[in-house]
Amino acid sequence: MKVLMHICCGPCGVYPVQDLLKQGYDVHGYYYNPNIHPYQEYAKRKEGAEEMGRQLEIPLLAATEYHPETYFRQVSYNEAERCHICYSIRLQETATRAKAEEYDGFTTTLLISPWQKHDLMRQIGEEVAEDVGIPFLYFDWRKRFSDGRRQAKLMGLYRQQYCGCLYSEQERYQGSDEQDG
Repeated sequence: MKVLMHICCGPCGVYPVQDLLKQGYDVHGYYYNPNIHPYQEYAKRKEGAEEMGRQLEIPLLAATEYHPETYFRQVSYNEAERCHICYSIRLQETATRAKAEEYDGFTTTLLISPWQKHDLMRQIGEEVAEDVGIPFLYFDWRKRFSDGRRQAKLMGLYRQQYCGCLYSEQERYQGSDEQDG
């Protein structure tokens, strides 16, 4: 089964990619993250995702341009819904590309993070799958999060300290215990 995997960053991709390869999937990565801010952070994560792809020997597609306005236009004055909007933007784009390029399904590396909202992500993934007409593959890799981070460190991948959006970065510096982005 040929799967297009949305890649949020290299460290979150390591375990999910290895797991799917081990299960016999033909995994292709897709780096699409208009939520990541600022540009320097976006570029570091993109480079980390590309390096992860090289080391794990999977093809990695990437959005050709950085368009944070895609995210900001939808989130402005809807900050409480930012995670829902962010998941929707990225999963919709991934599914659309997967369908257009004749993949058999799509998934996301976000599913490894204990900080992400899994029930919401799964719901959105299934809604997008129905809308676009391509299966969403849900996996719960959260128990392997630390393993993936350790392996990413050994691989020399950039390891970020926040989800990627401006709001989560602000929460990080304000000392918020809640990492919900």
